[in-house]
Order: sequence, then C-alpha cells, then structure tokens
Amino acid sequence: MDDVIIIGGSFAGLAGALQLGRARRKVTVLDTGLPRNRFAAHSHGLLGHDHKAPADILAAARQQLERYPTVRLLNARAESAGGTADDFAVLTDDGETLRGRRLLLTYGVSDQMPAIPGFAECWGKSIVPCPYCDGFEVAGQHWGLVYSGPQALHAVSLFGDWTDKLTLFADGHELDAEARADLARRNVPVIDGKLVSIAHDNGHLTAIHLDTGRTAVVDVLFAHPRNRPSASLHTSLGLETLEAPLGLYLKVDDRRQTSVEGIYAAGDLANPMASVTLATSSGAMAAIFAQQSMLQ
Repeated sequence: MDDVIIIGGSFAGLAGALQLGRARRKVTVLDTGLPRNRFAAHSHGLLGHDHKAPADILAAARQQLERYPTVRLLNARAESAGGTADDFAVLTDDGETLRGRRLLLTYGVSDQMPAIPGFAECWGKSIVPCPYCDGFEVAGQHWGLVYSGPQALHAVSLFGDWTDKLTLFADGHELDAEARADLARRNVPVIDGKLVSIAHDNGHLTAIHLDTGRTAVVDVLFAHPRNRPSASLHTSLGLETLEAPLGLYLKVDDRRQTSVEGIYAAGDLANPMASVTLATSSGAMAAIFAQQSMLQ
C-alpha cells in the first residue's frame, strides 16, 4: 500500500512527490502527460527556471525524482477512486488497482476554448490569459483584452504596468455608462460586437474579425475562457467545490485538505489563481500536511 497516491503529474503533483520521497514515504504519481500549460513555449516567473519550456522543467523534475526509491511515476489515468482515510483505492485505465492511505489530487483544470475559429490555434502563443506569465515579453505593444465579466475592468488598471496601449473588446457584453466613462478616462477604446474569427499566421494573430463587420488588429490578445477540472474524481468522491468567475475549484482548508478526511488537493484544481509558482508551492505543502497526518 502507498502512503500517498498523487493523481496528476504536473508541477503540483511532482512537487508533492519530491517532499514525500525525501520523507521516505511510499508514493505513486499518476500522470496523463497533458499539463495545462503544454501550449506555451516558455514558462515565466518560476525562480531558477524562468523562460524555460514547461516540458523541459517537468522532464528535469521527473529525472530528479529517480533518486528517491519510494517514488513511482506511472503514465496512467485514474478512472475511479473511493474509500476512506487509510484505505483509499484508485483504479487506473490499464486495470491496475492502487491502494493508499492518503490521496493528493493535482489533476488540474482544462481551459474550454470558445467556438471562435483561430482562437484555439493562437492559445498560448498570441492569445494568453496572464500578464504575470507573459506580459514582460510583450510589454509596450498593443494589447487587446476580451471582456469576460467585471473582473476584466480590474485587469485594465493592472495592465498599465506593462503597456499604455490597450483596447477592450466587449465581445457582445453590455458595458454601462460608468464603465465606459472610466475606460475613456484611461484612454482605453472599446470595440463593440462579438468576436467571430481570429486570423493568424501559425498561431500568431494577424486580425480579429467581429460580427459587426469590423476588423481590428492588436499585437497580443488577453482572454479568459472558462475552465473545468480535468477529471471528475472529485465529484464521485463527494468533495466540496467553490465557484470562481471562470469555473469551479476544490475547497481546501489551511492544510490543503479537502472536505473529505485524508484527501488533499493542490495546484490549479484548488486555486483559481493559476501560476506555476503557486502550484509548486501548494503541491509541496499539501504533501507535507498529508505526511504529517499519518504520524499518529
């Protein structure tokens, strides 16, 4: 029996495995090989790994875990999970049943691309969600922002640290007079109409077409499509969730434990503030708390 079964082998999951391996705890990590940021050429803001390819960082982490004999990395998907603390069972897609004292869920979320031709092809290249992740590389250029709710208006002021040329795309939403006045005061033009297609050259956008017949051009487009958990195990396990503006995430306490004893969660699955740095930190802490819970 494993001490901890980690479901999800990206940044949070591997960070958790590292802590457990160093504590000489027996752990199995299940990984489908589909990290959320696989569309990005570089990862930014992670100390010691800035501007490295996400796949290269993860490959190095897996190689470093090889020195810990109690850690097993398994390329498999968890099909189902159940049980209680000290007796959890996980069935993989290749028919293997794993048993563990604790579960650590780090299977992340997947972004749901809108049905706009060209959007998915540009995702992670010239359509991006996070200024902290990609803003430095395109600082000073003409940015576009797709309105997705009131939080977009906060982003307008935030983006000022990177660029003074910003255009807001209403994308079919109605903006009230107060919001429009504030945008005008900030010299942020608003383009009404819904986005209908994105013209691009190998993922680098060249034009944005709207249902009004208008065509707009920006250097980079910031957008925030809704996301959903990459698996449904939390539903069958009966875990509580919370709703964020762009999707739900798992409710955890200060020790990263979910609403069910013995099940912990970390990374984007348990934090709407998506970040490799935060995912790595939360994965490590969740593993430490899971280990400490077994000391009795």
